[in-house]
Amino acid sequence: MHYSKFEPGTIAVKAGTTIDFVIANDDPIAHEFIIGTEAEQEAHEIAGPEDPHTGPGEASIPANETIRLTYTFTRAGTMLYACHVPGHYKYGMRGTVQVT
Repeated sequence: MHYSKFEPGTIAVKAGTTIDFVIANDDPIAHEFIIGTEAEQEAHEIAGPEDPHTGPGEASIPANETIRLTYTFTRAGTMLYACHVPGHYKYGMRGTVQVT
């Protein structure tokens, strides 16, 4: 994460693949990394700030820190990873996972 953007912005995986994400937040503010469908992302977008984002595929990353998050993509389809710090999702802080 840098300048409130994810790099890479798109990844492709096969269904059943487990990815060990190493997520570096190079910004001076905290961000989130939430994996989910578009509907799940929209639900996170309207959730209150008290949501700790600690479920599978969810993490809060403090400023200038790096974390690891392991996630298994079980079904084919399109998933998103996004940040739901107020305004970031609308700004475009999201990426796409194509699961085949």
